[in-house]
Amino acid sequence: MPISRDDVLEWIRACAKVLAENRDYLTQLDAAIGDADHGENMDRGFKAVMSKMPDLSEKDIGTIFKTVGMTLISTVGGAGGPLYGTLFLQAGMKTAGKMELSLSDWCGIMEAALNGVVTRGKAEPGDKTMVDGLTPAVNALKQAAENGASLDEALRLSAEAARQGMEATTPLVARKGRASYLGERSAGHQDPGATSSYLILKAAADTWAGLN
Repeated sequence: MPISRDDVLEWIRACAKVLAENRDYLTQLDAAIGDADHGENMDRGFKAVMSKMPDLSEKDIGTIFKTVGMTLISTVGGAGGPLYGTLFLQAGMKTAGKMELSLSDWCGIMEAALNGVVTRGKAEPGDKTMVDGLTPAVNALKQAAENGASLDEALRLSAEAARQGMEATTPLVARKGRASYLGERSAGHQDPGATSSYLILKAAADTWAGLN
């Protein structure tokens, strides 16, 4: 069963819910190595997205993703707005006019989203950013698809890889963003951007569980 437009909308709602629930946690992570605003920023951005949802119920998936991206860029402060905005804008370009998505489509979406984030943030794996969560997630997703996994299984493996990538940021010394100003003192703290990336991908796996 493909991912329908309504499934996509349900995922966006789930993202807003999980980011609201983890607002304080993300802020605590960011307080250690950043500006202590990542949780607040992401929650505010997705609350703004929620206000647009009534207008999106009849739109195609590309329009939905584009709207999410533009909303996040305009409402999320710090680096999160441009980076997550780019992620969803890239997703929107890959899905223009589509009303449903296959596992192959999702692989292409996530690869384009990651490439957009890398280009925008000039970050690479090991820099202690959201790229450390997204890169293994995309690699695991593509590998699962190549191995003939179901959509459900591929999403689960992708989310698990994001979790591992997130946890692997803890010992790293930040080389990008506000955290890089701390130098060696940034080690020992989990990256908030990699954490929010994991939460968003886990929301997809949870929301779309059972789709094959």
